[in-house]
Amino acid sequence: MEITLLLALILTIGFIIAKAGQTVRLPSVTGFIAAGILLGPSGLNIITAEATSNQLRHFTQIALMLIAFGIGEHLELKRLKITAKTVLSICFTDTAAALFLVAGGIFLVTWATGTGGLGWHAKDYLVLGLILGTVSIATAPGTILFITRECRAVGPMTTTLLQVVAVNNGLAIIFFGAALVLARQVVGAEQAVLGIIIIILAKISFSLLLGVATGLVIDFIIHRLVDRGEMLTAGLALLLLSGEMARFLKLSPLLVGIAIGFTIVNRDRRDVRLFRTLNAFEPPIYVLFFTLAGAHLDFTALKVAGWLGFTYFLLRFIGKVTGVYFGGGLAGAPLLVRKHLGVALVPQAGVAIGLVFLINGDPSLNLYATILTPTVLVGVLFAELVGPACTKYSLECSGEAVVDNGKSSWSEPRQEKTFPFEEIRDVELVPWSWEKLRPASIPQGAVIFGVSHKRTVSGLARMATLLAHHFKAQPVAVRIDLTKNVSPEYVQVSELFDLAAQETRSLGYILHTSEIRAESIAKGFLAAAKEKGAATILLGYPFQRTEHNFNRIVEEIAAAAPCPIAIMRFTGILHTERILAPLINSADLDVIGDTLCALAHVGKHNITLLRLLSADVSEQEIAAHEKKLFNWAAGRNLPFVNCIATRAEARLETILKQAPSHDLLIMAVSEGAGIKKMLLGSLADDVAGNCQRPMLMVHRPRL
Repeated sequence: MEITLLLALILTIGFIIAKAGQTVRLPSVTGFIAAGILLGPSGLNIITAEATSNQLRHFTQIALMLIAFGIGEHLELKRLKITAKTVLSICFTDTAAALFLVAGGIFLVTWATGTGGLGWHAKDYLVLGLILGTVSIATAPGTILFITRECRAVGPMTTTLLQVVAVNNGLAIIFFGAALVLARQVVGAEQAVLGIIIIILAKISFSLLLGVATGLVIDFIIHRLVDRGEMLTAGLALLLLSGEMARFLKLSPLLVGIAIGFTIVNRDRRDVRLFRTLNAFEPPIYVLFFTLAGAHLDFTALKVAGWLGFTYFLLRFIGKVTGVYFGGGLAGAPLLVRKHLGVALVPQAGVAIGLVFLINGDPSLNLYATILTPTVLVGVLFAELVGPACTKYSLECSGEAVVDNGKSSWSEPRQEKTFPFEEIRDVELVPWSWEKLRPASIPQGAVIFGVSHKRTVSGLARMATLLAHHFKAQPVAVRIDLTKNVSPEYVQVSELFDLAAQETRSLGYILHTSEIRAESIAKGFLAAAKEKGAATILLGYPFQRTEHNFNRIVEEIAAAAPCPIAIMRFTGILHTERILAPLINSADLDVIGDTLCALAHVGKHNITLLRLLSADVSEQEIAAHEKKLFNWAAGRNLPFVNCIATRAEARLETILKQAPSHDLLIMAVSEGAGIKKMLLGSLADDVAGNCQRPMLMVHRPRL
């Protein structure tokens, strides 16, 4: 049959049977698999074995990368910190329960019945049981991810489920490798155990490194694109390229895809538009993938190992349910998670079959392959026929699934295009129009700021004075004298100090000045901070293309400073009446709190607290976050505060949409330097490079 006609037939029959299944509340995956069985070798044989192994295998590979990438999205470190204890406890107990139940049960059953024949000994049955036990650990990430999306499930159990799936499959690969080492030793294959273990660990490590590197490249490209079509093209190209590279290097495409998604979702700017863009591309690929998975299910295996395969399926089912229940209990997980998550892990397909095929390709293990392969295929047959319904049932029982009466949602709506702002280099300072401030009679400490440029010195003087007024301190202008390095735009120090003093006087304060000779700018500011008892160090973001050197100075100061560091980036007109404060987490409020109060308590300011949440949070979570923001503002006695919690697919894009209606942005800079900053990035730096509004970036002291 022509491949185009075959594709059309697969999509049509898969869609029809899936819709028919939805009328009786079955998940679409079950319909797709049933369509595959009908069209495959076990049914009408329209999808032949040659078609699934040659002509259509590319669609399976594409789908696997998309599935792995989607799983990686749910491994956000912020969430993992909350669920780590539960996830690890469930994974290890679930793994142990499935491994020991399946391994022990298969060993006893096959040994008692003499399944292997006369040439088999007890050690052979033990190896057979151990290999099947390690295969039983694996779950079907594609099936589970698809059902959670179809049900639009959101909540702690859904998050935990997807995290457990990712960790489980990683553990399955590791334990399966160990079982193969044992099997080769039993059959007398001359291979060093240590060498095989090193190879397995190396493959896992290189798979993760390839995924992280690809994720960084994708993130670098995607957040510079606006058109969703361009994002889809670039992102999909790099995803598939990394998958093919993994196959060429004999690495794990599954781990590569998970690492790519993990890297992108944990970047500080958290631009997840690629995930949403791919959602619109995935439905036909998923129909092909699951229908072809159904075509792979061979009912003739029932004749060879039907009873043994059913035993494997039943023991695995019991292991998953009991392991999750006890593991969740040890971690103190909610009862809903303990009761229902194990049932949701029943589906098993591609990963398990892939592991078994590794044995088929090893001539030294042919002894076990004749029983292993049909047993796992039968187990997968039952798991894929029953598993999707189990997962959907679990999600509905947990209350996290949306029941649509037969309607499904495979993708999320596309969003309007947004365009990045062009940077404006001109700086204008609006004259101070409010009443003058009254300095403290006995100042406590100082707010120090650097003077180096005529265009920024007045703005820095104003911001330093406002901060000093809040801390009941005095503003101090500091000039670091580096005789070995004179700037081409060097201005006489006295002129800079005069400009700063003029601005400070307009606010009602007297400026104090200090000139410090030091080996480096960072050491000079640290010395000044120590001498003056600084409450804050205020620096101006450079106009010249010297961001790298400037960031290095900031990192050096931040590593040793006893107080917060504020970086003022000037562009356009400096107003402070309408302030936008984007927040990634609650800790950001502690970082920028004093800065907001310093401005809000002088004159009338309208402040918007913008809490950026994940795209899949519920309305209840949004309301809870907004309530926390209101409570925080009330506790700080901040008037005229607008508290907004919003879902953000792309944090940078969301902030840039809000920025034009505000005069000043204030952001906390995420902690981290070196490798950590390279991997996770800095949202504040990204906003500074793309926004046309003045911006104040605050670093938390690390000491």
